Amino acid sequence: MNIKVIAFDADDTLWVNEPYFQETEEKFCELLAPYLSRHTLSQELFKTEIDNLKLYGYGIKGYILSMIEAALKISNGTISTEVIEKIIQYGKELLERPIELLDGVEETLESLTSNYKLVVATKGDLLDQRRKLHNSGLGKYFHHIEVMSDKQEIDYKDLVKRLEIDSAEFLMIGNSLKSDVLPVLGIGGHAIHIPFHTTWAHEKIDHKVEHERMKSMENIAQVLSLFR
Repeated sequence: MNIKVIAFDADDTLWVNEPYFQETEEKFCELLAPYLSRHTLSQELFKTEIDNLKLYGYGIKGYILSMIEAALKISNGTISTEVIEKIIQYGKELLERPIELLDGVEETLESLTSNYKLVVATKGDLLDQRRKLHNSGLGKYFHHIEVMSDKQEIDYKDLVKRLEIDSAEFLMIGNSLKSDVLPVLGIGGHAIHIPFHTTWAHEKIDHKVEHERMKSMENIAQVLSLFR
């Protein structure tokens, strides 16, 4: 590999994210328990989230709005202002969660930053992701942060163009096969998949991925073995 730029996904690659959303979803379902079963509530919330992606994009603020909308639909518009206030509170608590770095992240970035241009390539809300990066203390290792509206091949092509490199000189590291691996392979780049123990349903795919320009690793510290 003739790699010049190494890009890292943020949520559940550099720091913990999805478990916090799952905890918030559990609170939401407990709050709406008088209306539907836990499973049905979860399905309704997920459907609302997916329907709203084209309007709100990815991130906590869109998630808050989706919880409120789902609560209104589930209750046929009878939900109380107290419940809505509670949902907003859950969302603010999610925004204020402290950053929990995954094992080996800082040591890996510190080892790579002197020889490669490092970038964060993530989906989500710009303000929220910049806040997370600042609070993580990892900002000093990155050339810049790229908050993408989506992670399709066209989005990665645009990123590579802005970085002024060829796709073959780009390596993406992340926990999602759907967002961090497949589109990068599709444009001729390299990818490392590091699974996280929980994955948002929207990011799951139902088939295995094997490719000569892709590697799978158990944790981020193993990345360094490729560059020694």
